[in-house]
Amino acid sequence: MTITASMVAELRGKTDAPMMECKKALTEAAGDMAKAEEILRVKLGNKAGKAASRITAEGVVTAFVDGNTAGMIEINCETDFVTKNDSFLGLCNAAAKAVATANPADVAALGATAFSLDGFGPTLEDVRKGLIGKIGENMSFRRFKRFASGSKVTTYLHGTRIGVAVEFDGDETAARDVAMHIAAMKPVSLSSADVPAELIEKERAVAAGKAEEARKELEAAGKPAQTADIVAKRIEGSVQKYLKEVSLLDQVFVKAADGKQTVAAYLKSANTTLKSFTLYVVGEGIEKKVDDFAAEVAAQVAAAKAA
Repeated sequence: MTITASMVAELRGKTDAPMMECKKALTEAAGDMAKAEEILRVKLGNKAGKAASRITAEGVVTAFVDGNTAGMIEINCETDFVTKNDSFLGLCNAAAKAVATANPADVAALGATAFSLDGFGPTLEDVRKGLIGKIGENMSFRRFKRFASGSKVTTYLHGTRIGVAVEFDGDETAARDVAMHIAAMKPVSLSSADVPAELIEKERAVAAGKAEEARKELEAAGKPAQTADIVAKRIEGSVQKYLKEVSLLDQVFVKAADGKQTVAAYLKSANTTLKSFTLYVVGEGIEKKVDDFAAEVAAQVAAAKAA
């Protein structure tokens, strides 16, 4: 019997299994949809479908550089254990290379790029779903960025959890040193002019709140309050201090021999210009699930009694 694409798509929709696995199951079942579904459930335990809703807050950041073109990606999984799995790492490295070489527009386009691993394929998405079934843990392509502006590019990976890519003109050693600095100090932007307005306003509100608390303390102590001009200057001073702390070029370089040299001064001494940087930290912004073991056991006991 001929196994059609629509049959494969239908089975894939029911099981969330990789495309090639669906085709193999349909072939083995001679086109019997119910039997093919049973074959997949025996083989994969329907792990992909069950895992798809679980939180992926662990993972890997990796990168691929080819001349002045590079790709950096964060791929998430559920536990740190999987980040040491060779198959998972193979998927991550292939995805980073695809970002650089295939220039995908989004995660869906990335998933559609050609790749095969461990018998799964023919796309990255098929391999991802296949490994979910094989390993039994959810994993997802979270975010990526491609660098191809014409400037030089270098990357720094701190283990597998922090990745930095910088575009620059000048000395690569200096650029890589700054990439290491970024991984350690985690600046918000390249310069103070690039700090998002909402972050500045948030900091200004915090400074204003502190000023108000100070006013109340002086009032309670029967001391004269500071003038509005002084308060305004203190608030602005706090904001400027914040901008220097989170702006890369204004930060004190981590390797500064005198403990004072800024990143901007270091780059100037190396005749190097930093054009942009991208910093990925695994799981940043993802709310991790905290399991209450005692509550989980109690729930299981209650479920057993109800049965």
